[in-house]
Amino acid sequence: MTRTVLRTLLCSALLCAGTIHRAAAQSERTEKGNLIIEGVPATPEALRDRLNAYQNTRSAGFVDWDEATGGMMITTRFGNAPQLHHVAGPGMDRRQITFFPEPIGGASYCPDVSQRGFLFSKDVGGNEFRQTYWFDLNTGSYRLLTDGKSQNSLGGWNHKGTQFAYTSTRRNGKDYDIYLGNHKNADHSLLLQVEGSWGPRDWSPDDSKMIVGQGISAAESYIYTLDLATKKLTKLNESAEKFSYGGAAFSADAKSVYLISNQGSEFEKLRKLDLATGKQNELTSGINWDVQGFTLNDARTQMAFAVNANGLTELYLMDLKSEKYEQVKGLPVGLIGGVSFNKAGTKLALNLSSATTNSDVFVYTLATKKLERWTNSEVGGLNTSTFVDARLITFPTFDQVDGKPRQISSFYFPAANKSAAKNGKVPVVINIHGGPEGQAVPSFSSIYQFMSVEMGVAVLTPNVRGSTGYGKTFLGLDNGMLRENSVKDIGALLDWIKTQPDLDPERVAVWGGSYGGYMTLACMTHYSDRLRCGVDVVGISNFITFLENTEAYRRDLRRVEYGDERDPAMRAFFEKIAPANNVAKITKPLFIVQGRNDPRVPYTEAEQMLAAIKKQGVPAWFMMAKDEGHGFRKQDNVTAYQQAVVLFFQQHLLP
Repeated sequence: MTRTVLRTLLCSALLCAGTIHRAAAQSERTEKGNLIIEGVPATPEALRDRLNAYQNTRSAGFVDWDEATGGMMITTRFGNAPQLHHVAGPGMDRRQITFFPEPIGGASYCPDVSQRGFLFSKDVGGNEFRQTYWFDLNTGSYRLLTDGKSQNSLGGWNHKGTQFAYTSTRRNGKDYDIYLGNHKNADHSLLLQVEGSWGPRDWSPDDSKMIVGQGISAAESYIYTLDLATKKLTKLNESAEKFSYGGAAFSADAKSVYLISNQGSEFEKLRKLDLATGKQNELTSGINWDVQGFTLNDARTQMAFAVNANGLTELYLMDLKSEKYEQVKGLPVGLIGGVSFNKAGTKLALNLSSATTNSDVFVYTLATKKLERWTNSEVGGLNTSTFVDARLITFPTFDQVDGKPRQISSFYFPAANKSAAKNGKVPVVINIHGGPEGQAVPSFSSIYQFMSVEMGVAVLTPNVRGSTGYGKTFLGLDNGMLRENSVKDIGALLDWIKTQPDLDPERVAVWGGSYGGYMTLACMTHYSDRLRCGVDVVGISNFITFLENTEAYRRDLRRVEYGDERDPAMRAFFEKIAPANNVAKITKPLFIVQGRNDPRVPYTEAEQMLAAIKKQGVPAWFMMAKDEGHGFRKQDNVTAYQQAVVLFFQQHLLP
């Protein structure tokens, strides 16, 4: 079926049922399986069938090396939720290990290969109260190791494979204490009782000490060494400056710590800290981008580290004796993740993806510098040569830096055809990332490709102020009462769209999840006259009610970023900017999507926004999944959600 015929069929179906669809916008709430729906019409068969191919693209992610067999564990989805699979070698079958209705959150083999098992974590219905389990590969059975109620991290094994360290909120539901556990029973011991958000970073080579981290915000954190015998906690790198740490790990002799921080720098640098003298040596002074992570081989003689270079990943290898490094050449341009040495230190596992290729697992052999593909994930039978690549653009915003307009970056997915063009100009969807300490990168999105290839719609993914990856000054430009300056960046993007010969400023939609959902709602209140419609996914509609109702373990962390609602001046500011208090300014259709079990942005944020917008008589669609949390993860729900989003844009953006 050609795109022209497809679009004709879709438009015909929409026009024929147009009156019904508009009436349905104010219809009664109904339930369809796990979905609670209001105002969302049925998806035309032609649209459903064509979108189905895009929704059946898969991806694979590296989880851990299986040293006992030379294979690896990966995660991928064949049913409704991603599960753990074993791959014995390059291109070999993906043998499924777990079969749960809920997605697996992560896994780690026991370093003692004689144990033949692994830890894994999962929650229920997206509630994020993750539990840790032991899976016995000899029997195929699994056993709960945590309390079944609190939130728990997966934890990292010691080198002997006799213990693992993890965080849990079991004591009071708020603070992340550190525990020691073992896989043979659930009798775990409290290692460190704390206030706030703490977590283990690394075990010393002899398993006698640990590096632990304390997180305050994206801009402030601390690291310590912890003696496991005496429980003595020693703060590292005392400084009056507030800055943040990334990864941290002991050197081979445990006399130094390798760490990532932005101390005295705009960007996250890789450093080596001498524990006896406190002296730091910067190892990546020549790289003016964030070092976003590193991993060491088992002997701690070599390091692989990744650099976020304007949204793309560069991979480097460093000899830790000479401290010289070089970039790994020959890798595809795009995103790299899941980097991990095998125990022998001869190979690196990594995930590779780009705007046009979904994530798959590859192995890089250090001696030969050869890259070998281990998984080949399906792309729904589609011709990937038709997929559009993302390109980086910048646009000027409202304020200045050094006398010149500040530049905001965005990745731009152009429309692959002009099927929806009007006077040569195509519609635009602006998708805003969450966080706010996140970053839009050119990752693979089947729904972006559908909009570009099938609908003829362009997609922009801006990195407004407050995004990571552009220095700590940029990161703090939206804090507290500066919140709406990030919304002004979208206003500047709308101005930029006006200047583009192929983009239609009269047909622009905004779409975002989490903090991006708040941005969607805020843009709808500020720029309703310049937007056609908006899609808000698990978004904040009022910072006061959000902070009062988010889970206790997140509240103080979010107050550092957004502001403290208990402060009268801050509370008044929140009341002023709340989208739920400014619905009278919204005149265009809105689609609200929510997970009922969301612990971060409670479903009440969506409900109060829906109630307010309906009072204004504005067309509103609503979808809530009873078995999801902060976003949709189960394929049945994702399919229904994406169908509805495309249909919403067909009705309210394209005409």
